[in-house]
Amino acid sequence: MNPKKCCQEIYFLLFILLFSHFASGQTVVADSAGNVIVGDITVEGNHRTRTTIIMREMAIRRDDSLTTEALREKLEIDRRKVINTNLFVTVDLLTKPNPDSVHTDIRIVVKERWYFIILPVFQLADRNFNEWWYERKRDLSRTTYGVYLSYGNVTGRADKLRFLAEFGFIPKFELAYTLPYIDKAQKTGITIGTSYSINKNTAFRTWRDKLQYLSSEEINRERFYTYVSLTRRNKYYTFHSVDLRWSYLTISDTIARLNPNYLLNGDKRQRYFQLTYTYSYDKRDNAQYALQGQTAGLQISKTGLLPSDDVNTLYLYGSYRKFIPLGKKWFFNTNVRGRISFPKRQPYTQTVGLGYRNDLVRGYELYVIDGQDYALIKNELKYRLFSIQKHFSFIPVRQFNTIPLAAYINTFADAGYVKNSYPEFSNTKLGNSTLYGAGAGVDVVTFYNIVARFNVTLNGLGERRFFFNLAREF
Repeated sequence: MNPKKCCQEIYFLLFILLFSHFASGQTVVADSAGNVIVGDITVEGNHRTRTTIIMREMAIRRDDSLTTEALREKLEIDRRKVINTNLFVTVDLLTKPNPDSVHTDIRIVVKERWYFIILPVFQLADRNFNEWWYERKRDLSRTTYGVYLSYGNVTGRADKLRFLAEFGFIPKFELAYTLPYIDKAQKTGITIGTSYSINKNTAFRTWRDKLQYLSSEEINRERFYTYVSLTRRNKYYTFHSVDLRWSYLTISDTIARLNPNYLLNGDKRQRYFQLTYTYSYDKRDNAQYALQGQTAGLQISKTGLLPSDDVNTLYLYGSYRKFIPLGKKWFFNTNVRGRISFPKRQPYTQTVGLGYRNDLVRGYELYVIDGQDYALIKNELKYRLFSIQKHFSFIPVRQFNTIPLAAYINTFADAGYVKNSYPEFSNTKLGNSTLYGAGAGVDVVTFYNIVARFNVTLNGLGERRFFFNLAREF
């Protein structure tokens, strides 16, 4: 055979194979101008979730005309919005040519979560794991146990019923129901709930920036509240809410005597209405563990609406957080937040500074810095070690057989300041002074919104410690 002719035949076969591979992999149809016209949009895998709930998150509509690159970007943005509903384990937006050879169809393929969850509750009664480990000497009596029930997507409209029954250190019972959309426009939602708790062991004051507890066999604190919240979502990333609640709190004679400022003036009872307005803007790639996007929030709350109410305070809270990808595996985020309140003479129960939840300078996890006003800035640089998603076909329950797992190395630096107008009430050493904290660690992120954080920190007092935190957003 002629070698030249043989080579030509081989090149021709290779060309045919490459062309056929390209043709089979092409999933969009472009017109003469290079634009893609969107065709049918279908949803697959939503056995319970109503299609309208998913389509509520989609900005792309039929007959939209976009460039191939613009279509790819918009599909990724819409995919993130669907996954941030917290209704699905995985979400994929796929394209395929429409039979008319003009339009490009979009398939929204979802894998639903396991919506009905009954979990045993066994958790620490202290503010965080680190306070229990270091300050409370790992005392197992300072735990609560019980059952948590979460029934998500009850009617397929992203609604949720929650029930909590806890016993042990702080017995507590909570019941709440959330329906995100009560109107045809799918913009207005409602939540109603109630809570009741009692304390025998009670943190009756903060002294030298540490909580002091009263231990007793008698009930020292009893609290009940009920509330209704209305939410409004006019746009994809903007949320408004108005919360109205009524609270009733009583304390024992001993608490009132040990800390007359607990409810002010040695009072033993506190009843009041509270009205809170919250505005939030949330445009993150992943609400569970964001790497790109931003959030902003503003909250105004008035406690004491009627002349008969036992409290009369007002506070304003604001926050902003920015997530910036720096490269393929590097990420940075910064977070600024602050709170001011009036008047400055407040009950101990309404005096909120740094030390609770995520409002703290890392490195000061063992401290509570009370005050009427505060400011906080947190900065973090992280590197992604790996991010995988493993499917285990031998697990028969589809909601649990796909497990995502990611790990990040991080470094951070925080600063904060708490203004305490009455430092003599708590003998604070950290209030009215600038707080600094820095450190490094590892974050592990897995399914169902579980994030484990392992950090080594150094604070402005020169204290170096290892801290662990396990969080989950239900």
